[in-house]
Amino acid sequence: MATPTFDQLLEAGCHFGHLKRKWNPAMAPYIFMERNGIHIIDLYKTAAKIDEAANALKQIAKSGRKVLFVATKKQAKEAIENKAAAVGMPFVTERWPGGMLTNFPTIRKAVKKMTTIDKMSKDGTFDNLSKREKLQITRQRAKLEKNLGSIADLSRLPSALFVVDVMKEHIAVAEANRLGIPVFGIVDTNSNPENIDFVIPANDDASKSIELILDAVCNAMAEGLEERKVEKLDTPEDKEENGEAATPGKRRRVRRNDAQKEAAPAEAPAAEESAE
Repeated sequence: MATPTFDQLLEAGCHFGHLKRKWNPAMAPYIFMERNGIHIIDLYKTAAKIDEAANALKQIAKSGRKVLFVATKKQAKEAIENKAAAVGMPFVTERWPGGMLTNFPTIRKAVKKMTTIDKMSKDGTFDNLSKREKLQITRQRAKLEKNLGSIADLSRLPSALFVVDVMKEHIAVAEANRLGIPVFGIVDTNSNPENIDFVIPANDDASKSIELILDAVCNAMAEGLEERKVEKLDTPEDKEENGEAATPGKRRRVRRNDAQKEAAPAEAPAAEESAE
């Protein structure tokens, strides 16, 4: 797992913050200096925070839990779709559906509606409908696919949220905070880092900056998923050596030996009584 170097972060423009007059004082610990009225982010702190977030996300992926990626801004959409899909994680790149986390059962019903429509088209029910009904259902399916298609596999609440631009996605952050779901976020100098569990101070407007950070965290998650596969593929021979499993034949022999040991002490007193 490689954390981006200082030079890579600099080249991607991760250090550019917002105008000084737009800053949030809570971001002061992450600001290195001000130049031409623009705040410059301390990239050494950015690198350390990326490393911290990547390690935490790796453990979540390794344990088989899901991380929901959220970015509805134009610069981040494509990067989120590609990187999150590559590690099999759900993502939201269209408008955040209010209550998606706090009212999760309703969102699941909408996702199931898509499955029902798909089933109708396969089993022939669709053919019995009028042209107008078909058009309405097709439009409804397209709308659901656009907004919820990327979270169709999310059967339970995610274990964490990864947010690009916590200011723009404040509703998603508020819902996660309310439910106690940890939030990982790329936080610029105009945002409030106080509600974010894993703050990554960086430029959240440049697509190169966003891609570089996503690369680092998604590569870490891919490593976690790979380690999970390796652990699952432990051979039966290894388990036998560790005493975790035994073949049925071995089990029978063990039981027979145990039975003989238990019987032996019982026979001894009987022999003594006959001698008397």
